[in-house]
This record gives sequence, C-alpha cells and structure tokens, in this order.
Amino acid sequence: MFRPKLFDTLKNYNRQQFSKDLMAGLIVGIVALPLAIAFAIASGVSPEKGLITAVIAGFIISALGGSRVQIGGPTGAFIVIVYGIVQTHGVNGLIIATFMAGVLLIIMGLARLGSVIRFIPHPLIVGFTSGIAIIIFSSQMKDFFGLKMGTVPAEFTDKWSAYITHFSSMNVYATGIALATVLIVLLWGKVTHKIPGTFIAILVTTAAVSIFQLPVETIGSRFGAIPSSIPTPSFPHLDFATIRSLVQPAFTIALLGAIESLLSAVVADGMTGGNHKSNMELIAQGTANIFSSLFGGIPATGAIARTATNVKNGGRTPVAGIVHAVTLLLIMLFVGKWAALIPMSTLAGILVVIAYNMSEWENFRSVLKGPRSDIAVLLTTFFLTVFIDLTVAIEIGMILAAFLFMRKMIQFSDVRLLSGEAADNSDEQDKEAIGNYEVPDGVDVFEITGPLFFGAAYKFKDAMKLIEETPNVLIIRMRHVPIIDATGIKTIEEVYKESKRRGTKLILSEVHSNQVMKELKDARLLFAIGKSNVTTSFTEALERSRLVMK
Repeated sequence: MFRPKLFDTLKNYNRQQFSKDLMAGLIVGIVALPLAIAFAIASGVSPEKGLITAVIAGFIISALGGSRVQIGGPTGAFIVIVYGIVQTHGVNGLIIATFMAGVLLIIMGLARLGSVIRFIPHPLIVGFTSGIAIIIFSSQMKDFFGLKMGTVPAEFTDKWSAYITHFSSMNVYATGIALATVLIVLLWGKVTHKIPGTFIAILVTTAAVSIFQLPVETIGSRFGAIPSSIPTPSFPHLDFATIRSLVQPAFTIALLGAIESLLSAVVADGMTGGNHKSNMELIAQGTANIFSSLFGGIPATGAIARTATNVKNGGRTPVAGIVHAVTLLLIMLFVGKWAALIPMSTLAGILVVIAYNMSEWENFRSVLKGPRSDIAVLLTTFFLTVFIDLTVAIEIGMILAAFLFMRKMIQFSDVRLLSGEAADNSDEQDKEAIGNYEVPDGVDVFEITGPLFFGAAYKFKDAMKLIEETPNVLIIRMRHVPIIDATGIKTIEEVYKESKRRGTKLILSEVHSNQVMKELKDARLLFAIGKSNVTTSFTEALERSRLVMK
C-alpha cells in the first residue's frame, strides 16, 4: 500500500519503454511551461514560483506517487484559494499554509483515507469546479483586454464593476494577441497533437510582439527577469497565532489537492487499464507540497490535462513524470530569460481556454436534469464558490449533501405493524411476507425496512405507539436492516425495557447483517434479550413465540 509505483515499474523496465517515457516527458514539460507561469501569475505570485513548483513537486509526485502516469504541478483549481491567501496573509502565509497542507495530506494517506475522499458527491465537485472556472475567467479580463487599471479587486462583483469602469482603456493590441492565442490553442489540435497548441501560441505571439514592437505588457515588464536558478530551501518564522489563522486555508488546500489528484489518478487508470494506490498518492502529494513550500513554491497536485497528455504520448511509468520535471528545470536554468518576453495577454488567453475546459458545462447541465437534491448541492456550491469563498463552498456543500443523503435514507426507512389487517394486504410476490405464515394470537409483529439510524429512529418510536393492547410476544423483523447506529441501538433498548415492564417477550427476527449483530453484542443487548430470542428466520421467531407463551 505504501510502496511507490516507481519501484514496481522498474522491475521489467527496458530501453524501448524509456524512449517512450523520454518523449512523453519532454512533450509534457513543454506543455507545463506556460501553464506553470500562468497559474503562478493568476495566483498573485511571481512566475518563477510556478516553475519551481512544477520542478520540485512534479519530480516528487512522480518519484513517490501511487500512480504510474500521474503528472503533478500547480493547477487552475488552486488559483482561487492561493490568491485569497496571498491577499490576506502574504506570500509567507501561503508558504506556511502549503507546508501545513502537505502535512495534512501525509496524515490522510497514513490514515488510509484515500478511498474515502473519492466518495465526494459528484454535484459538489462539478459545482466548485465550474465556480473556479468562472473565477479564473473573470480574473483574466484585465490582461485579456490590456485594461489600464490598478490591482484587480478580489470580490467577484467588484471585479466586474471595475472592468466596466475601465473598459474604455482597452488596449487593442493586447486584445488581438489574446484572441489570437485562444484561436491557436483551440485550432492547433486539428493540425497535430504532437506539439501542444499553448506552446505554439506562446512562440507566435511572443515573436509578433518582439518583431513588431507592439505596446503590450510582458512578463518581464511587470515582474522583471525570471531567475535562472533554484533558490535555497528556507522557511519563515512560525508562531501559534499564524498557524491558527491558516488552519482553514491549509485544510482547503489539502482537501482540494487530494480530490484533484485522486480524480486525475482514476482518469489515468481508465486510460491505461492500471490501478493506482490512493494512499501512497496522498503521501506523495503531501511530501511534494512540503518540499515545494520549502523552496518558495505554491501548492501542487495531480494535473488531469498534463496526465492525459503524458498517457497519449506513450508515457507508462513514473520516469516520464521525472523527465517532465527535469525538462522544466533545464528550461528554467538555460532559457528562463526568454520567458520574460511572453506577453501577459498571451497567458490570459491560455487561462481563458483553461477556464472553459474546467467549466464542465456538459456535466453541469446534466446534473441540472437530475434529482432536486443534486441540483441543490450543485447550485449552492457553485454560487458560494463564485460569490463567497471556496472554503465555505466546500464545507457547506458537504454538509448539505450529507443532510440530503440522510433525508433520502429516512424516506427509504420504514417501520410497519404487520399483524392483523396488514397481514391480509401483504405483498404476494414476497415469499417471506407475513401473509404466508400463521401468527399465533397474542403476538404482534413489526417490520423495520432500511437503516435504523438517528434520522429514522423516530419512525420506530411512533410505530410502537400503534400497540393498543399489550401483546404476549413482540416480534421485530429486521431482515431489511443493513446497518444500525447508537441511536437505533438505544431505541431497541428502550423497547426492550418497556416490553419487560409490561411483561411482553421481545424477539428480534432475521438479524442477517453482521454489523447489526456486532452492535447488539457490543451494547450487551444480545445478552439482555437472550440469544435464543434473536433468530435468523421468521419461522424460528414464530416457534420461539409459541414456546414462550406456553
């Protein structure tokens, strides 16, 4: 479980596979170059921090990860949360939050929560992913149109209000470069998939700006030269107050990183027919974020688009991911100074395309056609992400999804009195229906259907009130009870005590679930009721009732 996939793949590794991994790694490295820079700038930090993250975190995620083909690095999903942390706590706060998130991810992996995280509701994932796409799109309008304005406001409505106010300052050249970038990225795939459209767009637009001396802002004019070296590791001063203020952002980074990396790994499994180790993947993601923060980088996770590019170009082992990281390192060391010539409007165009691809509008529309509970989770998460905060959106979305799920379970649960007239109306298709049995006089039969948990326990109590005359024997059929919680156990205990007070013998029939039987044993109810009064079939329960009434 905690063995990196790299160790498994190297057993039968050969020169032919290395050549495929080498080519895939080189291509993915070229794809990752503009994305790493664009994500860093959109997150409110300098461009080299994106490159550092892609190099350091990308190498560790491939070397230690639980997936054969996962490519790690900065992603668009983090832009919103990272930008918020930088605005509130500064770059040092971001470094601390990233470090804390790495520790949390390692704890998740060691606690074997990898399989659990994959059960996050689909409407919630679509909701916050689509919300993030809208925010990324909105954040790029200044550079897309070359607007002459100050710092872009953080709030969604304030942002668009500022754009409208300053729209008259639009730079036609910047807008043209951005539109050209979008067209190249979207149409280049019809020419070839061997060379990524983002790379071609950067080459064409950067050359056009340099040759024709177009008056547009570039990375260099805004941020200066990109450093051509990896900084030495360091860590800012820590104190309890800072840690406490960053716990929530760190948890959001960890949860978002875990979700995206495991989703990416699942997608990769579908493409390759492999099987990733989710807990090892979380440990690798945590380690990568810790080291990324030590070198001044930003949060990293598995990147679905880059992972898919890796698979499509022949990458089948973690060696391809390692080559991708080394490629980026070499570009940073020897070609980094040329990256300063890239126009800001080019990066804005690339991010607009990424926002569109992230929007998942088809999934969004599909969920809107589904159950109302899913629609409620989708829209709540979406609007909270856009207008309030990503952290709040995930928390409330999870709580809402949990409550709506409990509501469904409550609706599914049922408790019925089966004696008397109910026996005549029993389901003819059910061979075990009470109508197929002869129930002795003085015996009342109730049946519980569905999980007996705190949300449905009140139904059981209400059903018990239907007993008009005290029976000699009370049989509770539990053949359709898969699980029971502490409240359910407490309710049965109360029924047992009330039955004992009235002189009624309680029999639990058809307790098939191992979980239910274990809870009865742990609560000492099996001992109190008597093992002979907990039967595996309804026939045994009737025979037992006749015996105790003699």
